[in-house]
Amino acid sequence: MTTASVTGTDVRLRDFVVRQLDWDPEVDDSAVGVSAKDGVVTLTGFIDTYAGKLAAERVAKRVRGVRAVANDITVRLKADRGDVEIATDAARALKLRPSIPDDVQAAVHNGHVTLTGKVEWLAQKDQAEEAIRHIRGVRGVRNHIDVAPQSTLRDVRRRIVQALHLNADLDARHIEVTVGHDRVTLTGTVRSWLQREAAERAAGSAPGIRRVDNEIMVVPSESYEFEPPDEIC
Repeated sequence: MTTASVTGTDVRLRDFVVRQLDWDPEVDDSAVGVSAKDGVVTLTGFIDTYAGKLAAERVAKRVRGVRAVANDITVRLKADRGDVEIATDAARALKLRPSIPDDVQAAVHNGHVTLTGKVEWLAQKDQAEEAIRHIRGVRGVRNHIDVAPQSTLRDVRRRIVQALHLNADLDARHIEVTVGHDRVTLTGTVRSWLQREAAERAAGSAPGIRRVDNEIMVVPSESYEFEPPDEIC
């Protein structure tokens, strides 16, 4: 049996992620563990909110050199809330988002929320999930909302490409866009997970798009192996 070796690069990447988690106010990292191997970061342990679990994943993805994140954090609530309370808050949260149609519904079972219904824009589906994930007591969200656009514009690919190149958070020079009916496929490379997600959001905001297949590869710059200073004056 062979034992996988941990390189100095793995150790530095893990330490960078740990430091970023410690600095982020959305994450209580007191019971979160981090490991890294060949650019893949694994998050383990416990956190007290579902939003905190997702925030920890976002923080890890922002670290330069991270190619993928396995989020195995378990949501362990400090105080359980009943499904009725969560469902009431979910209904209120959806109602407060005017962009979300009235037929979007939330069902709650053991703290896990399932969203159903129909929307015209992929962005509306994402907004519904965002409205729910911060509710106290939520352990997870399953988003089964169906995107049913009224029509697909003929110039949708041009609009998506233009949106990618106008995005200040994204270097879109190495991204390819393929549109088939109501689905967009993104391929190519970017330097960070932050750029990968920015590309997906931009494509999902196009009219008539029902699904985005994000096949973009994260290829960090070779210069990421640096030792940040302890203090910045």
